[in-house]
Amino acid sequence: MSEIILGISAYYHDSAAALVVDGEIIAAAHEERFTRKKHDADFPFHAATYVMREAGVSYEDLTAVAFYDKPYLKFERLLETYHAFVPKGLRSFLSAMPVWIKEKLFMKKMLKEELSQLGKGEVPILFPEHHLSHAASAFYPSPYEEAAILTVDGVGEWATTTISHGKGNEIKMLRELNFPHSLGLLYSAFTYYTGFKVNSGEYKLMGLAPYGNPEAEETKIFREKIFSTLIDVREDGSLLLNMDYFQFATGLKMAHDKKWEALFGVPRRKEESELDQTYMNMALAIQQVTEEIVLKLAQTAKRLTGARYLVLAGGVALNCVANGKLLAQQIFEDIWIQPAAGDAGGALGAALAARYLWKKQKRTVVQGKDAMQGAYLGPAFDNRAIYHVARKNQAPYHYFEDFDELTQKVAGILAEGKVVGWFQGRAEFGPRALGNRSILGDPRNPEMQKKMNLKIKYREGFRPFAPSVLEEDVPKYFDLDRKSPYMLLVMPVAEQRLKALPANYASLDLYKRLYCLRSDIPSITHVDFSARIQSVNKETNPRYWQLINAFKQLTGYGIVVNTSFNVRGEPMVLTPDDGYRCFMRTEMDYLVMGNYLFSKEEQPVLKNDSNWQTEFELD
Repeated sequence: MSEIILGISAYYHDSAAALVVDGEIIAAAHEERFTRKKHDADFPFHAATYVMREAGVSYEDLTAVAFYDKPYLKFERLLETYHAFVPKGLRSFLSAMPVWIKEKLFMKKMLKEELSQLGKGEVPILFPEHHLSHAASAFYPSPYEEAAILTVDGVGEWATTTISHGKGNEIKMLRELNFPHSLGLLYSAFTYYTGFKVNSGEYKLMGLAPYGNPEAEETKIFREKIFSTLIDVREDGSLLLNMDYFQFATGLKMAHDKKWEALFGVPRRKEESELDQTYMNMALAIQQVTEEIVLKLAQTAKRLTGARYLVLAGGVALNCVANGKLLAQQIFEDIWIQPAAGDAGGALGAALAARYLWKKQKRTVVQGKDAMQGAYLGPAFDNRAIYHVARKNQAPYHYFEDFDELTQKVAGILAEGKVVGWFQGRAEFGPRALGNRSILGDPRNPEMQKKMNLKIKYREGFRPFAPSVLEEDVPKYFDLDRKSPYMLLVMPVAEQRLKALPANYASLDLYKRLYCLRSDIPSITHVDFSARIQSVNKETNPRYWQLINAFKQLTGYGIVVNTSFNVRGEPMVLTPDDGYRCFMRTEMDYLVMGNYLFSKEEQPVLKNDSNWQTEFELD
């Protein structure tokens, strides 16, 4: 009889469900993709329904349901925190307590009620700790029999950072840093202060950091003040926050605005306001501090475990700039990062923890290959479903029996400087589009970054784009000697591809720097000559590989620009309906779904469409 475990993460942000059958990850999905509410925190009813349907099982077939954290421990942390900071935090206490007392304190009962919507039957519900769920999501799918495990995020129940040792089917926790002292919350406080949204804008802060000037006196002062006033960092990477400057423990915002303004000499930036060099320098300063702490933590993990490999999860593991610096330091022979490193991945980790730590099942590792299947774990839609969307919208299309012919056609379209929505196969699990729900462009085109940011994604013009490159061609374009399938490493563009820059480059304003020609692949070369790399494997994603290879045969470049298929504030598209609607709402030139090619010029006006700019809240 099969062992079938449903993993659930919910009630904070990025709810998700995952299903593991006899150790194989059958399916995993974010609730937001179904509900179209970005970072949806509700019980993942749609995601759970999907993963069970994908496996062909019903609720009564489940061996267990594993929830990604321990609610009682979280409640304990809230109570003790409010008590420790009395009389501060009364407003926050009064707003949080009714919800906890009415609902979250009775989480098991509430979960049972939600799960009863999925089917009947008495199924055991397990509650692994939050950081154990993260650790399990990083270690068990990794290609390593043994590894050091580093999990860093905002906060789970109490833990904000843990170092563990994974071996075989066991995970042993070795070190734990507790709330309120948190690298993730420190980074989020700077996200807040630089005018971006907490829990969604951290990647913007990371993308802004390279515009900071590392030689500027202001950057050095910011960095010094972070170390001297805001945090006390120890040699092992543990840290203490000066809570006089933070309000997340007891208040309704991240930082004490007036104290930060007095410390840094600059007010909090208003959301959507113009960015000036000061905030870029601040972004660089906190990014440098984060990288330094992550390196110290990795060195401690190496010392404690003696392991050859490191695996990472937790929200901070999505800081791909820090990941690239960590890899370059060669503290470990290699590192592997869970592609759904945030809370959504906790659903998968909880299910895997149940299998290996509760059921104590044997773990099998395939040398050199992880168990994530390229992170293509979401729903797929066949050509018939795509045809129905075309008929419903009276949308003209071109159907290609021969996929080779389609990829050659699309390669030509990309080479002409057009932008293509690319919708194939199973949706990605995790925050990155990896070639199945992607918007594509020509990396050689100096105007492509501007066009995609302002006319397709409708987002801030400074935001960088990632390259998808044939796995075998990675060293031709980047200073990287291994694969990077999940777009979680930022590495330098190969030196031979760089162009000479004007002498005053560092002093130019943001957009003049941005539009300087920096390399022969300018639309994916960030202002610091780096790129967030996705290597594409012929076996893992044959259709995407085939398209990039067709582009290479035509242009000599085995690389394309890849960004997620959505507009700003919208979750990544999931269904053909979502894909066609997003295509029609933007200035995308072409859409490919399955074997169907849609040209924007041929499409009728989209009927009964809402205004996406009011439908989706800006992230």
